[in-house]
Amino acid sequence: MATTTINSENGNCKEGKKSFTISAFSENHIGLLNRITIIFTRRQVNIDSLTVSGSAIPGIHKFTIVVNDCREKVEKVVEQIEKLVEVLKAFYHTEDEVIHQEIALYKVPTKALLESNKVEATIRKHSARILEVRPEYTVIELTGHKEETQALFDELNEYGLLQFTRSGRIAVTRSSKEVFSNYMKEVGHQSVEYEKN
Repeated sequence: MATTTINSENGNCKEGKKSFTISAFSENHIGLLNRITIIFTRRQVNIDSLTVSGSAIPGIHKFTIVVNDCREKVEKVVEQIEKLVEVLKAFYHTEDEVIHQEIALYKVPTKALLESNKVEATIRKHSARILEVRPEYTVIELTGHKEETQALFDELNEYGLLQFTRSGRIAVTRSSKEVFSNYMKEVGHQSVEYEKN
């Protein structure tokens, strides 16, 4: 029987920690988010970001959770998530198996844009776009990876950044096949066959 080497005191593992994207699919149930996050707490796995949105299938919601931990611990977490009655299916993927983005909004004083060309140059350099301009403030949007949105934050912060917010990760797999959609088709097909019998 194979064994997994995990140090429960410091969270170290044989292969080292890596970034994983966990996707869980479910119908919209009250309290499910709390039950999912409790699993991470019990396993001592920290959540880097969490996004809940609709999926390609009507009525099905997708939880996209980013963690940085051992593969063995992530596997155990996904197994526990799938045991929840409300969860239809859960998967985990490495960084190279997904295409991911996040959105960030920056609120800067409009005065900073008018007094210098540096802010506008910074916006152009990062391929960001201006969403709204008011006499008091200007809102800027950037879509990209966390490192990219953080880099723009660092530069705009020098001009008196008023507000900043960043979404959690949204992601799709690089696979040509949609694993969850295929799974649902199989389940649906089985259900039809069961009803016929």
